[in-house]
Amino acid sequence: MCAHRPSCPATDTRAHVVAAHPEQGWQLLCDGTIVFDDTGELRPDGLAVAPHRVPGGRPAVAA
Repeated sequence: MCAHRPSCPATDTRAHVVAAHPEQGWQLLCDGTIVFDDTGELRPDGLAVAPHRVPGGRPAVAA
């Protein structure tokens, strides 16, 4: 899907941002995944990943 070399990583790892719309709260990654500010995702295969929230309403921080 992406044209850069080396090719983008697998969907379960962080890919490069190719389009960012912070005013709308989302980013398009080179692997076709759309990542939302609330940490939810839409994957290219149609899978929707729910936001990864912790108690208190704040998004979880990836290690």
